[in-house]
Amino acid sequence: MKVINKIVDLQNELFDRRKEGKEIGLVPTMGALHEGHASLVKRSVEENGVTVVSVFLNPTQFNDKGDLERYPRTLDADCKLLEACGADYVFAPSVEEMYPTPDTRHFEFPPVSTVMEGAKRPGHFNGVCQVVSRLFFIVHPNRAYFGEKDWQQIAVIKQLVKYINSDVQIVECPIIRDEDGLAKSSRNTLLTADERAIAPNIYKALKASVEFAKNHTVQETHDKVVSDINAVEGLEVEYFQIVDGDSLQDVASWEDSAYVVGCITVYCGKTPIRLIDHIKYKG
Repeated sequence: MKVINKIVDLQNELFDRRKEGKEIGLVPTMGALHEGHASLVKRSVEENGVTVVSVFLNPTQFNDKGDLERYPRTLDADCKLLEACGADYVFAPSVEEMYPTPDTRHFEFPPVSTVMEGAKRPGHFNGVCQVVSRLFFIVHPNRAYFGEKDWQQIAVIKQLVKYINSDVQIVECPIIRDEDGLAKSSRNTLLTADERAIAPNIYKALKASVEFAKNHTVQETHDKVVSDINAVEGLEVEYFQIVDGDSLQDVASWEDSAYVVGCITVYCGKTPIRLIDHIKYKG
């Protein structure tokens, strides 16, 4: 496995791999890797001749500077995990390498980019689109792999692919959870032991609501999830929205759509750490 910091060096390597007829898989990450990322990398290794993993903490997608500063940075450990997963290249550029001049491009794909995370974190998805479009241009992958934990992000990236007329195939990979149900996330490493102990209540409430929803309205289901989570000391729901899985627009009743998903963001602990998750009700 090679660790590469410069765009031109990576492109030269990939030019040679393409001449050999190999397809390229890309796994974009911000580092602090865990088993969820490992599952994406292993899938790329299975499906492509070459796998590139980018490890780049992208400043343009953070609207909270404190959140950016707190984000864990573990490149050495990341590289060990990636080598064990069979990755061929780690692309770990500096901010100056990725953004030699400020990126003034503006991406907006309403409604999918303007609701939920888009509404709560202004500019976040614009930053995601800036960095992902750059990575697609640099790597020219055949396939790019994203985890379903960042479920809304996948919807935005699919719109981006259409907009930039890219032929990359977006591969969605299932959430990897700890045994107690908590979705794997780089942010989990920031939780104290007490916070980590209460965090699984998020998924517990979501999971229980699937059965509850069979005999209750959308509003009743929404209210139960929020009250169950807020009843746990140290957890506070920022938002919980039950939406059409394609348009990301709220549904008023279960009959409004054949594909219904509940998306949640919860503040955990004193700092607090912002945790996201989702659950599928229909589809």
